[in-house]
Amino acid sequence: MLTTRFPDGAPNWIDLGSPDLAASLAFYGGLFGWQPAPAGPETGGYVLLQLDGRTVAGAMALDPERGRAGWTVYFRCADALGTAEAAGAAHGTVVFWPTELLGLGRVAGLKDRAGAAFRVWQPDPVEGLDAATEPGALCWVELHTPDVAAAAAFYHRVLGVQTSGVDFPGGVYTSLYPGGADEDAMFGGVVPTFGDPAGTAPSWLPYFGTDDTDALVARAEELGGSVRLPATSVPGVGRLARLADPHGYEFAVIKGDPAQEAQDASPA
Repeated sequence: MLTTRFPDGAPNWIDLGSPDLAASLAFYGGLFGWQPAPAGPETGGYVLLQLDGRTVAGAMALDPERGRAGWTVYFRCADALGTAEAAGAAHGTVVFWPTELLGLGRVAGLKDRAGAAFRVWQPDPVEGLDAATEPGALCWVELHTPDVAAAAAFYHRVLGVQTSGVDFPGGVYTSLYPGGADEDAMFGGVVPTFGDPAGTAPSWLPYFGTDDTDALVARAEELGGSVRLPATSVPGVGRLARLADPHGYEFAVIKGDPAQEAQDASPA
């Protein structure tokens, strides 16, 4: 799962673009207990979403006709310009070139060769989120794409990300981990959109941690969200569900398998 060490190639930020920011803050606040903290007038209304004073996500008002609304995953990089150039060379799209952001770092907007949008963040000096892999915080990211092999090659070339096949009931899951790290540093996976029950377009799906998947699914429905994949237990992984907020923006939640977590934490 994710950590806040943020090696190059790993997710280090996530934010939500919403056509009704107040409604989104109410939904996610009721679901995860996130508290909004304005980032300052110079940010154009950007809001930090916090748990116990620690930032776990960001959010902003966004007109869907002028930009991509929904959740956007950011990946750490040492050189935003070089990464954007690599994305273009790998048949991706540079949505916007690296921009200095308020003395905090450099950000670029990209799409992979299948059209899945993501951003890269070059820290200077802000590294990323304050919390990861705990209830209410980002713990996993998953790319839904029509061509797993092509996606793996793209992100390896652009972000240096490595892949590994993990056996699960029903097939093999393609996991992702930073270049130069071992497989214990897995932060996400890649799955084919073919046969996807939600009919997902190429996109990154964020997973947030929870200590009770079923209760959180019920709460999401009470708050006006919808269920795209009911709470499901996956041996060795945990109990997960795929949801959408009242605007239809998708995310997933997961409670890790205690047996697997204990195994991961044990000495080698």
